[in-house]
Amino acid sequence: MARYTGPSWKLSRRLGISLSGTGKELEKRPYAPGPHGPGQRKKLSEYGLQLQEKQKLRHMYGVNERQFRNLFDAAGKMAGKHGENFMILLESRLDNLVYRMGLARTRRGARQLVNHGHILVDGQRVDIPSYRVKPGQVISVREKSRNVASIKEAIEVNNFVPDYLTFDAEKLEATFTRLPERSELPAEINEALIVEFYSR
Repeated sequence: MARYTGPSWKLSRRLGISLSGTGKELEKRPYAPGPHGPGQRKKLSEYGLQLQEKQKLRHMYGVNERQFRNLFDAAGKMAGKHGENFMILLESRLDNLVYRMGLARTRRGARQLVNHGHILVDGQRVDIPSYRVKPGQVISVREKSRNVASIKEAIEVNNFVPDYLTFDAEKLEATFTRLPERSELPAEINEALIVEFYSR
């Protein structure tokens, strides 16, 4: 299944979460688009709830189904809670950390920065958005890319960088100091439902 590239606002309303992170999609009409709108929602089955939760998380991080499943399987081989490990692996993706650093306003924008070769990891150019960053690694913007307009704009509006990243706004670089804790990850996701979905 390919990555979703359609209108993100419609998708946000269908899933009931803000995929842009701004919350604007749900301000005006906090219900699903089209004939499924207010008063039309049937109660979801257990399977429907699990599927919806999986889709929420998959679209939030902008990952295609195959990558999502592979990461889920990798999380199952780690010690600890499967669902929690899965979310930590998603959060450790390079495109997501570029977004968390505030170098892009959306994860989609962050993925583009990585794809176009603007981002370095430990001084080496990495253009694979799904690259798994390990604690201690340093993410930075290439010298030639420091004046990219979208990066400058994003930095101006971003005022929150999570505690597991130490960000130097002057150098446009951050160290991934540690793996995030569950409390620092999206609260609106119930990862247990996703584990149930794949355990069917």
